[in-house]
Amino acid sequence: MIRLAPSILSADFSRLGEEAAAIEKAGAHVIHVDVMDGHFVPNISYGATVMKSLCGKTKLPFDVHLMIEHPDNYLEDFVTDQTEYITVHQEACPHLHRTVQHIKSLGVKAGVALNPATSLTTLDYILDEVDLVLIMSVNPGFGGQKFIGSALKKVEALNALKEQNGYPFTIEIDGGINLQNVRSVTDAGVELVVAGSSVFGAEDIRQRVGEFLDLF
Repeated sequence: MIRLAPSILSADFSRLGEEAAAIEKAGAHVIHVDVMDGHFVPNISYGATVMKSLCGKTKLPFDVHLMIEHPDNYLEDFVTDQTEYITVHQEACPHLHRTVQHIKSLGVKAGVALNPATSLTTLDYILDEVDLVLIMSVNPGFGGQKFIGSALKKVEALNALKEQNGYPFTIEIDGGINLQNVRSVTDAGVELVVAGSSVFGAEDIRQRVGEFLDLF
């Protein structure tokens, strides 16, 4: 099953609860939570308090994407009854296996993200441990960027590894996804689609979610 995870990074924060309710009613499956620290990426977004403000206002699970340095220091902050995934960047974790085990010890599924220029081979010895692999199709740090085409080949290669070895992890993509390219990434093997500005920037958010779902 392919799932849609609208990213609240692109939402109207003065109406965050309403917009979360809107995507839920329209059929979105997950809320993607982009956390940036201004160090690992050149931008600052928000912390766990903003995410937790949505608890009880939506039943959608949270997909937490930590684009931060020293993520182990903050993992517990993002654990709620609605947290499905916490994803860290391979590039930010000198002891990635330990961090993945830390996430799992909190009762949450563990994900690992790769920047566009980072090779899949960096995950050779961890793929059997992770619940999700997030392929970045833009350089992380800002919403509304253009899709990097080479990410498609990376998804195809990752999906081949998954099928050859029977790995159970979910393949996710984040960055520059819109109605024009979403079919190409799902055909390549993506199962969890992050869409930010292409959802929340639409005139009618509910209609846009429906348009995405019609393409799955």
